[in-house]
Amino acid sequence: MNLLLLAPEDCTAPGRAILTGRRLQHVREVHGAAAGDSLRVGLLGGLMGEGTIVSLEREALEIEFTLEQAPPPKLPLTLLLSLPRPKMLKRILQGVAALGVPRVVLMNSYRVEKSFWASPWLAPEAVREQLLLGLEQARDTILPEVVLESRFKPFVEDRLPALCRGTQCLVAHPGVAEACPVALDAPATLAIGPEGGFIPYEVDMLAAAGFRAVHMGPRILRVETAVTALVARLFP
Repeated sequence: MNLLLLAPEDCTAPGRAILTGRRLQHVREVHGAAAGDSLRVGLLGGLMGEGTIVSLEREALEIEFTLEQAPPPKLPLTLLLSLPRPKMLKRILQGVAALGVPRVVLMNSYRVEKSFWASPWLAPEAVREQLLLGLEQARDTILPEVVLESRFKPFVEDRLPALCRGTQCLVAHPGVAEACPVALDAPATLAIGPEGGFIPYEVDMLAAAGFRAVHMGPRILRVETAVTALVARLFP
């Protein structure tokens, strides 16, 4: 945890908050902090700054803080991601939050198992928890937007055109001729398929919606690796 992230409901008065649970445990056991120590803090949805621990007990931590620094800017990117396996989803959500992706659409595709959509890790509170971990890692305070689209065809035909309007639209797909561009200077919408990739029908539908198929080279990457590699290539 590189940022102690405070929620508005933690605040008991302006510039003062009380924390319990996971964050308290982390400060005690990982930071090894004590009363009087300073920590980097941020207010969820707001500014960042410095906090000083007023008291640190077994049940709660009280901290005074001042906020004056804006969080780092988000990337001009919308990520379309075929719903990955639940265990992988946790790591990916943390990663995209840490990388500064502002919007993630978890969508269906042919090779996504139906059971994935019933995973408890898709519950709003579970998604939020993983995003918070990513923000704490990267020192950011603004939660990404996560949208669920469980039907591929209606999403691509009816909602995707408006979502990606005015952006460079790219779909990662091994074996195509065009290499993924590097260091874009314009907003982008990036689609990444499931393990095994999009099927040709899905690539064709995305192409009809204005997407260009691009590759990252001859190696086939796991989804979580591909997400990081592609985002870093597009916006280094």
